[in-house]
Amino acid sequence: INHLSEIMGRKRLKVNGVAAATGLAINTVSGLYHDKVKRVDLDTLERLCVFLEVNIGDILEHKKEAL
Repeated sequence: INHLSEIMGRKRLKVNGVAAATGLAINTVSGLYHDKVKRVDLDTLERLCVFLEVNIGDILEHKKEAL
């Protein structure tokens, strides 16, 4: 589960502002924000964590699906 949009919403941050502050491409941040990406680079997560002052587990959560 991707919680990036919730974290950014609580901090009242916009996609373009986060992209500019982290040096990430706006498409990268937008894709994560809208939960449209299939893969995430560790460097991307690191930059977001540092800027947002959160841990990776705050952004991404794994829930086991029932079989």
